[in-house]
Amino acid sequence: MTKGAAFVVGATGGLGRASALALSREWDGVAIGYHSSADKATQLAAELSPACYGWPVHCDLTDGDSVIAAIAGAKARYGRIGTMVFASGVAIPQPFVSTISEAQWREVFETEVIGLTRIVSATLPHFREQGGGNFVIVVSVANYAFPPGDALSSVPKAAMESLGRAIAKEEGRYGIRANMVAPGIIDAGLGASYLQNMYTPEVWDAQRKRIALQTFGTGEDIGDAVAFLASERAKYITGQTLIVDGGYSL
Repeated sequence: MTKGAAFVVGATGGLGRASALALSREWDGVAIGYHSSADKATQLAAELSPACYGWPVHCDLTDGDSVIAAIAGAKARYGRIGTMVFASGVAIPQPFVSTISEAQWREVFETEVIGLTRIVSATLPHFREQGGGNFVIVVSVANYAFPPGDALSSVPKAAMESLGRAIAKEEGRYGIRANMVAPGIIDAGLGASYLQNMYTPEVWDAQRKRIALQTFGTGEDIGDAVAFLASERAKYITGQTLIVDGGYSL
């Protein structure tokens, strides 16, 4: 087990949950950051590896004071935050660019991009003080193989990716790493909802056949990638995006 804690922002979502479960197999503790799903966070804490102590913590990305309090609370409880995982996002449809309103853009940018900057600003002082730490930011494969209708999700994710590279370049001297995981079509969380409720089975079968491995990914596929990048096994990897898409983007 890795001493200290992993903090997962958006831990009650499909990919955040899978990440928390994977991290719990390797870390002493996992802080389960949630916005409104307190019951889900409590249930997730009970499902973590027996050797891992899970702590549900409220973290509202639109409120800087909430972010600061959540991270300070985790640091006080665990003593050390070794990795900060950002797996939060807005549940959105897939509108074409011509139909996206300014209000929609602002909502996603405020929660995802500005929310991430709040997390980074509140976490970096702790990482510097303890002599290291790492960020793992969940983004999207859409910035490598764009599907029409995904701009509202992928444009903010591009900004998040750029921020991750900036952290890696500027903070590496302090032993701080930052990497990204870019999921493809994943049968978990929002992706599972898309597969069940959006388009026809024929459309999704055509998408599946575009994937080199001919299958959709699982939450566990993303969780394992996050856990790897957060671990010492990836200690010489920073500023990179690990595409986990079964070969969709080839």
